[in-house]
Amino acid sequence: MQTQAQKDNEVKYLLALSFIKAIGPVTIKRLLSAFRSPGKIFEAGPGELTGIGGIKESKAKGIKEFRAWDRVEQEIETARRSGMRLITFTDTEYPEPLRQIDDAPVILYTKGELIPEDKYAVAIVGSRDMSYYGQKAAETIAYGLASSGLTIISGMARGIDTASHKSALKAGGRSIAVLGSGLDMPYPPENTGLFEALSRSGSVISEFPLGTPPNRENFPKRNRLISGLSLGVLVVEATAKSGSLITANYALEQGKDVFAVPGNIASRTSEGTNSLIKRGARLVQKAEDILEELSPVVKGLLRAQGNAPEKRSGKTGTLEISEEEKAICNLLDSGTRHIDSISRELRMSPSRLSALLLKLEMKGVIKQTEGNNFYIL
Repeated sequence: MQTQAQKDNEVKYLLALSFIKAIGPVTIKRLLSAFRSPGKIFEAGPGELTGIGGIKESKAKGIKEFRAWDRVEQEIETARRSGMRLITFTDTEYPEPLRQIDDAPVILYTKGELIPEDKYAVAIVGSRDMSYYGQKAAETIAYGLASSGLTIISGMARGIDTASHKSALKAGGRSIAVLGSGLDMPYPPENTGLFEALSRSGSVISEFPLGTPPNRENFPKRNRLISGLSLGVLVVEATAKSGSLITANYALEQGKDVFAVPGNIASRTSEGTNSLIKRGARLVQKAEDILEELSPVVKGLLRAQGNAPEKRSGKTGTLEISEEEKAICNLLDSGTRHIDSISRELRMSPSRLSALLLKLEMKGVIKQTEGNNFYIL
């Protein structure tokens, strides 16, 4: 069993290797297989490194000339101060399903807790520009799956991703978000409250170093992790060229099940899902359709849906409402308000307001509509 000092060294050297641009996860794993320890990789001579299949001189040079140790130490310290953890590929806490992917990252930045039961997970992805139909489908199915004990995986993007995460949390279940940015730059900004909620009732993870902005090219790359963490991927609304279809294709390559919610044949955001069904994806109308398909794998894990927390609705009633939450409710009593308007009128920071709005959503007191507008139920 590794000592803490050994674990710390492993994080240090694997982080250093991940910072070398010429070297990717596949190469690092090949080196680890040969040298057994990431520290020994840096101790090896150029000839020893190039003696490993696929390690060219440029890669060996990148290792031997690496000098950014200050950056490595700063990354570790910043993550620690921010309540984040760095989990290595060799750590027992590393998600087992990801180990099966050749190019799975050797370092995962995490906030929250990853547990063994998270291997029983379903990914739900879809359009950022969701319709009311898509929103209700995602919420209902995510709630049903989470109530049964499955973890919901998504990307914390606007639209279907956000609806799925929130519904899983509302069901009292677990949910994991995979970001296309560094954990210190969660995107979109209005999901700051959701980010914190997920870190308390699941986890938020990223393979990208701290300070990495949500660049467009990061999202297709992170999609392989969304599918990799799951037993299957459900697509709810997607255009013909949607990033959600990239996730579905990764799932097929990884041998995972692909599910799709059928949509209106005249709707642009149903082109992708209807196409998936024509190509053989399992048509899904309710959570039970997915549970039935996955039953050989998840049998024994599933909770009776009657044991799920009761769905709350209506106004505040006997719910515990803080003074800040009460102020928000009083404001919304006059009608639907945009988040910016609420922030201005209550003189509340956007990050604090986002967290409180999410709590009220979880309590079944308010609802979010398109364009970051909120109304009281």
